[in-house]
Amino acid sequence: MKKMKKWLFLGVVFTLIAALMAGCGKSSSGDSSKSTLEKIKDRGKFVVGVKYDTYLFGYKDPKSGDVTGFDIDIAKALAKKIFGDENKIELVEITSKTRIPKLKNGDIDAIIATMTISEERKKEVNFSDVYFDAGQSLLVKKGSPIKSVEDLKKGTKVLAVKGATSGENVKKVAPDTELLEFENYAEAFTALKSGKGDALTTDNSILYGMAAQDSNYEVVGGTFTEEPYGIAVKKGDKEFTDYINKFLKELKDSGEYDKIKEKWIKE
Repeated sequence: MKKMKKWLFLGVVFTLIAALMAGCGKSSSGDSSKSTLEKIKDRGKFVVGVKYDTYLFGYKDPKSGDVTGFDIDIAKALAKKIFGDENKIELVEITSKTRIPKLKNGDIDAIIATMTISEERKKEVNFSDVYFDAGQSLLVKKGSPIKSVEDLKKGTKVLAVKGATSGENVKKVAPDTELLEFENYAEAFTALKSGKGDALTTDNSILYGMAAQDSNYEVVGGTFTEEPYGIAVKKGDKEFTDYINKFLKELKDSGEYDKIKEKWIKE
């Protein structure tokens, strides 16, 4: 009797385990069989990672709570391409450090956030064609003796953002400088204004936004790198990458891209 109960118990356990495994397998294969575009359409909205601290590109107004900028308008245009409605979009805040992990985790469908296309990053994500050409430069207080990267000497403190390529780039051209990195651009700019550094470095497009916010600061020295921005999607997702490239071509051919650019980027 005891032996029979034992076998019955084991039979129930094995049945439950088999059912659980079958359920998990079905759910997993069912989800993975769908393309990114199908998932977006089923969800009813395009979830995109954007910056909240990058004036002119992706910036959240502390008073209104609205997130606006060049990248935001590009994201809305893509949502309109998918759904015919630019409002079917969810903007998720990301930083240079969190954007790739959020994409890999499936928290977002794409990254549209002043992200430079690089060979290193191509190992982790798929990039679209270039949608904006930027270049790294320096932001300093007006009257600063720093006029270009050539003026970055030993003892000069340069501020940058974690996860961006800016810190590595400036150390290549000015290895003797002291590099201080911050979580986001708002923190880095605040540090510059409080005297914690002599210059802030990142893409000129982002620096122009900071200078527009505070006329006591200016962008100097031209650019010392090329920073082509791309829209990032999951690694290996050729279908969605091709879809975005087609969208970008249509946006440029129609003249809509130029309208968006002229709206935000005024050098």
